Amino acid sequence: MAWIKLTLLLAVLAAVGIFAAGRLGLLRGHSPGDLGLNQGRLKPPSDTDNSVSSQAKWYPNHPMHRSASIAPLALGGSGVETLAKIEALVAQTEGAKIVKREEHYLRAEFESRWLRFVDDVEFWFNPVEQVIDVRSASRLGRKDLGANRARIEALRARL
Repeated sequence: MAWIKLTLLLAVLAAVGIFAAGRLGLLRGHSPGDLGLNQGRLKPPSDTDNSVSSQAKWYPNHPMHRSASIAPLALGGSGVETLAKIEALVAQTEGAKIVKREEHYLRAEFESRWLRFVDDVEFWFNPVEQVIDVRSASRLGRKDLGANRARIEALRARL
């Protein structure tokens, strides 16, 4: 009986510790230095199951090639107009912050409410395919429980 109480106490202490670490910003991670456009491509998907990318098809040998794949966003007007709509929608989203804005590129950070995990999200107007390519990835952890995919699909529905 004593070991059950000890186990419960340790579980509660661990949960409190994780929550405190999140609230102190210790779970934010660091912004990757290689975000942005590189020869017409966004950064490849993460090597773990915590990202989505509409350009995953361009990395057929990548370990997350299939699970990270997501459709690009359709244009609603010109590429510049669609990026402006996306920027406005992102700006209205709780926990979101625009980090970089260029004519054909937009980068944002999304911070989770309780533990303050940060996901990096990129949007690029692809003039060849006439779509908005997207990449959304968690900075920390091996899984995101579908958060990045859900975020992009919710944005797609709002567009």
